[in-house]
Amino acid sequence: MRPADSLKTHSLADTAPLLPWAAALVILHIATNGEYGFHRDELSTLEDARSLAWGYVGVPPFIPFLARGAFALFGPSLTGLRFFSSLAMGIAFVLTGLIARELGGSRRAQIVAALAAAISSVALSAGALYQYVSFDYLWWVAAAYCAVRLLSTDDARWCLGVGAAIGIGLLTKYTIAFLAAGIAAGLLFTPARRYFRSAWLWLGVALVGVIVLPHLIWQFQHDFITLDFLQSIHARDVRMGRGNGFLLGQFWITTSPFTVPLWLAGLYYLFAVGEGKRFRVLGWMFVVPLVLFVVAKGRDYYMAPAYPMLLAAGAVWAEQRMASLNMRHAAAIRWSVCVVLAIGAVLGAAPVLPIAPVGSTWWRFADRVNGGNFNEELGWPDMAESVARIRDTLPERQRASVGILVADTGQAGAIDLFGARLKLPSPISGTNSHWFRGYGDPPPKPLIVVGFPSDIVQRELASCRMAARLTNRFGIANSTVSGRDIFVCEAPRQPWPQFWRAHLHCASVPAVV
Repeated sequence: MRPADSLKTHSLADTAPLLPWAAALVILHIATNGEYGFHRDELSTLEDARSLAWGYVGVPPFIPFLARGAFALFGPSLTGLRFFSSLAMGIAFVLTGLIARELGGSRRAQIVAALAAAISSVALSAGALYQYVSFDYLWWVAAAYCAVRLLSTDDARWCLGVGAAIGIGLLTKYTIAFLAAGIAAGLLFTPARRYFRSAWLWLGVALVGVIVLPHLIWQFQHDFITLDFLQSIHARDVRMGRGNGFLLGQFWITTSPFTVPLWLAGLYYLFAVGEGKRFRVLGWMFVVPLVLFVVAKGRDYYMAPAYPMLLAAGAVWAEQRMASLNMRHAAAIRWSVCVVLAIGAVLGAAPVLPIAPVGSTWWRFADRVNGGNFNEELGWPDMAESVARIRDTLPERQRASVGILVADTGQAGAIDLFGARLKLPSPISGTNSHWFRGYGDPPPKPLIVVGFPSDIVQRELASCRMAARLTNRFGIANSTVSGRDIFVCEAPRQPWPQFWRAHLHCASVPAVV
């Protein structure tokens, strides 16, 4: 193909078989995503979005930036916020099919590859919450698509696409650096090493640097505090055994058990089959991150966005194999594939999508399957209302200067979001980036203290009394909203500047990381 032709976009006819399926996936999420409430991590992200910056302690800047745009468009809408996650997964669906197309697959192979990627539990849950997992998934698939276009067209300008995906990916979730290592290894260990002599490859590398530079400057200005946060998160995960069973999890958590033969076939196709070896870079883009995550003791679902390219390769390999079969056998296999994908979709979606009535037996089962994430979507408005009731019991002269000290940024986000109509003051917190926003001038007095264990409250704050106990209307206990006392305290025992310096901490707040 001539270089002038290689950057042409796919025509509508190329994507037409994929678009209805992608639209159905997005619509499914839109229809179900408003069932419960904002998740703790979403509230934390919204709190960061109130103070846009090129970096945050807990997350890179892309997700808060997009959340700010979502609220500008849709207001405080749960479905509006999560629409962007759903859209990201719909785009990843189309790109997966187009990867199969570039590998030589027909429309049938494209649809099979895209559906196989969409029915994994990680992919389904990524469209059901506003989280950086969703967009990390998209950037991995986008980088794979640009890489396969590079190999299929032999046009080095696609290195710019790879660089853009990696750069934006680093502003979303740092683990895409492992994919970048896989790309580098794939180029080095295959005939694609010829691209090292191309200026376009180095322009792609430079593009990554340009995109990430403002965030690096922010990290430098803040003493790379995110490293402390990541070390805290990783130490917590290792301590809790969340990295155990990483390899086993690739077969039933990160992907659907029903699609395992397909991605294994894709890996075989890329490394062992003549037609697939041309795209062997994709194989290295899977193997290298897998090994790095094993060594680093990562969590199993970190590899989820690496599978769509393998599923695309597997669908192409299967199609080529079926070409040698008679029509009856080929038709039987196609029907079997349809049945398997349908069963996988139902079994994958049922416990992952937020569709069960709160408190029902199925809800409790689904909540356990989802690691307790559903219960972290309950009770936040109740918490804000409890704080407002306590504020209203204070003498009028204290209400004007009262402060709300919360334990984490999820609680801070809930107070800001649901407390606005209750005229609650903006909360203060020593957790993550919220610490940099300070405690106000003059300092608040008294303090309504939310989310801290009673021993810490009594040790750090003076003249405290218990004012209420956090509950929620569902009677569902979770780690943040329920079972903690709310206190009213006079002030910190130390002067505010000393107290605030000691109060900074990088908490392991996010449940979805």
